[in-house]
Amino acid sequence: MTQDFAFKDTSENLSSVLQKLINQLGGKTITLRELMEAIGEQGLLLMCAIASLPFLIPVSIPGVSTVFGAAIIMISLAIILNRLPWLPKRILDRQMETARLVPALQKGINIVSWLDRYIRPRLLSLTTGAIMNRVNGIAIMVSGLLLMMPLGFIPFSNTLPGIAILLFSAGMIQRDGATVLGGYLFLALTTIYFAALAYAAVWAGQGLSNSLTGA
Repeated sequence: MTQDFAFKDTSENLSSVLQKLINQLGGKTITLRELMEAIGEQGLLLMCAIASLPFLIPVSIPGVSTVFGAAIIMISLAIILNRLPWLPKRILDRQMETARLVPALQKGINIVSWLDRYIRPRLLSLTTGAIMNRVNGIAIMVSGLLLMMPLGFIPFSNTLPGIAILLFSAGMIQRDGATVLGGYLFLALTTIYFAALAYAAVWAGQGLSNSLTGA
């Protein structure tokens, strides 16, 4: 079954849609399945945008990294294949604390509200067509894989790919090619940053090995 990965009403800004979603959240816990049902026809790209928000603020929510990271990767795969995504039941039904998730999303509204002021349809060639959808989907998947690397204790290791995912998703939703380009910029910065971390780790390891050998 194919899926139209577009926002059905680009006149409604993302912060308004996010606030409506937050208003629907109740109970002590919520699952990814319930979140996706609440989003409904607004589409899976909005789920990607929402899933990126907890990584942009200094809030630790148990279980969110695995659930939202897996959701981002599977949704990006669905975009690449132009098919509805399949998600494991244990990911869909994993409980997350509403009392901790909602404040994180509320803080995320501030970020999205800032983005809303500048986002608008432009450079449409970067947000329309099957080929660009697949290219952008691959970029979101790479960002999601970098996001899920176990480096959360290192500054910016979650923030940089999280920003890239938000920009890709928001740009595709609102058909703003300039915002999508911003996503590629942050993906490039993330790649450079991770490469620098890897180089530093190798250099430190070699230095330690040499010092031990010399001793």
